[in-house]
Amino acid sequence: MSIPASDSVPRADIFFAEKDQALRDDVHRLGELVGELVKDQGGEALFDLVEAARRASIAQREGDVGARQELKTLLSALTPRTARDFIRAFSTYFQMVNMAEKVHRIRRRRVYLQDADTPQPFGFADTLRRLKEAGVDAPTLEKVLATVSVEPVFTAHPTEATRRTLLTKQQNVARHLIEMLDPYMTPQEESATLGRIRMEMTTGWQTEEHPEAQVRVSDEAEHVLFFLTNVLYRMIPPFYEGLEEAIAAVFPEHGSRIRVPIMVRFGSWVGGDMDGNPNVTAKSLRESLARQRALVLDLYYNECSALSKQLSQSESRIVVNEEITRRSALYAGHFPQGANSVPARHRQMPYRVFLRLVAARLQATYDDAAFPYESPEEFIHDIELVADSLRENKGRNAGLFAVYRLLRRIETFGFHVATLDIRQNALVHRRVVGEGLQEENWLAMSCEARTARLKEALNRRESPVGRFSSEGRRTLAVFRAIAHCRRKYGAHAIGPYIISMAHGPDDVLSVLLLAKWGDLGPKGSAVPLDVVPLFETVEDLQNAASIMSGLLDDHSYRAHLEKRRSHQMVMVGYSDSNKDGGLASARWTLRQAQEGLVEVMGRMGVSLTIFHGRGGTVSRGGGRLHEAVMAAPAGAIAGRLRMTEQGEVINAKYGLRAIAMRSLEQTVSSVVAVTAQEPVPDPSEPRWCSVMSEIATASRDVYK
Repeated sequence: MSIPASDSVPRADIFFAEKDQALRDDVHRLGELVGELVKDQGGEALFDLVEAARRASIAQREGDVGARQELKTLLSALTPRTARDFIRAFSTYFQMVNMAEKVHRIRRRRVYLQDADTPQPFGFADTLRRLKEAGVDAPTLEKVLATVSVEPVFTAHPTEATRRTLLTKQQNVARHLIEMLDPYMTPQEESATLGRIRMEMTTGWQTEEHPEAQVRVSDEAEHVLFFLTNVLYRMIPPFYEGLEEAIAAVFPEHGSRIRVPIMVRFGSWVGGDMDGNPNVTAKSLRESLARQRALVLDLYYNECSALSKQLSQSESRIVVNEEITRRSALYAGHFPQGANSVPARHRQMPYRVFLRLVAARLQATYDDAAFPYESPEEFIHDIELVADSLRENKGRNAGLFAVYRLLRRIETFGFHVATLDIRQNALVHRRVVGEGLQEENWLAMSCEARTARLKEALNRRESPVGRFSSEGRRTLAVFRAIAHCRRKYGAHAIGPYIISMAHGPDDVLSVLLLAKWGDLGPKGSAVPLDVVPLFETVEDLQNAASIMSGLLDDHSYRAHLEKRRSHQMVMVGYSDSNKDGGLASARWTLRQAQEGLVEVMGRMGVSLTIFHGRGGTVSRGGGRLHEAVMAAPAGAIAGRLRMTEQGEVINAKYGLRAIAMRSLEQTVSSVVAVTAQEPVPDPSEPRWCSVMSEIATASRDVYK
């Protein structure tokens, strides 16, 4: 593998802008390393085969009519073993090319950061400057920030469940490439760095990508958790620091007084998405959250231990908040082993002693032992004590920065890392409800008849009749698991309950009834769950507003919503709507559905969050997210954005800290921008809508 020389294959000139020449150099360098790897591990025969295929592919692209048959003949002659290594060679090359592109994005970002007069487009500084020029002042900005909620939700994708070891190796390659950005690196240092890259590539080649014949739910979970714990956990504090710096620069007279709240949290479907996956059950739900809790508690433990080493202040040199001394004595009584592990020479260092005991309490939480943290709020309170004491006692430059970083992480990730969504198909609910109500013709009944019967059952608090089938027992077990996980991991550990292929109000009411039967909200109490219909087909999207209007007209459901802060989440599906009606028709229907939902919720006095079920490709709703936000219908964002991140998109957007920061910066900036500015109607919009309706109709007809 290498960039072909000019005399190897005739090809059209490819123009590289001056700013991208460094990317070309990196791709060339990495291509040579991959070629050496293939020779070393697969032999000259494999290398010649790969080169022949590469040259034939280039020739085909450049218009050589015979190259296609040459390539077809070459590939059809491959044995299974050779084909495996052949594919691995190309996948390794493309991984390296993608990594080079990510590093180049980091390089370009650094160029922008070095130029204070030219902010990076769609970055915090650029967005805030444009808002200020548009008349948005500091108090208005602070109010807007208080409303912003951005929540990427990572979904399972078996083909992307790369093992953690290989993801770490890819990160190491990127780290070494970033080291090579140093203009003062010596030739010897560069050679050594290339050697380390070569080692990561070779050990990766010799590591089996998927050791199991079938990817398990736990494998998918580890894949997603890698990005959450290895990348996003570390990225979150500098993300907020970048926003604070931009605010201070753009609003110098008010910037330091503007409070930046937690605006970004994360969700996951891995372990909770039951739709079409029999391996996802109540057990996998509990196991997923247990694993997430264990990982984040371990991160907090290590960070508290590191902080205890940094905060070496002595009582003889500085005053410390009396509450820290009191709590240290309390914790020492609960954790005598932890207290005794502090060396005698460190016992006059109050921060060090306290943080060691905080770590001991985290360990008790991890072990489910005596005197654990009952909630992340208790842990936050302890760390805030340290922050307050440092701030009040000349500690702003003596550790406060690191303590603030820990607080940002706890407020973002809690004891659960990512909110776990639950998803199940509406047809499953219908079958179980019909079984519990002993309604033999339940599935054949009209939506209206089922809705009326469900309202009656909810108002009369009916219990299920008879014994359930295995499907019914599994379904109710999920609601019991939800109740258990809310108690153990906190109210934010469980996200919305999503109903895929929802067709009417009865599908939402079915979940409320099943939750009651599953002891989630028993004895007349409210069901502590956001129930979210997912409208996926073109027809369902067209009916979404009327379905929600009918649902909100029901007094029992409105009573449920009042217990949920009068807030309703609705999910719209991009992939299935596209498969149903074609790309243009689906996108136009999605926009009209959002406009209808905004109108209905506004009229009913209910706040709305639209959950976007996007995939990676354009046909599945992919594309530039910040552009989609800026183009959203008026009122569809209103400070709140929730969207799925799936498959290769997770690695592309969140694989490296700097890339993850840029991805979230663009998204949050766009949400802030559309929320802070009142939409200005364009007089041409009715004409645009008319034209788009014609395009959508014609497109759907051709697609069908």
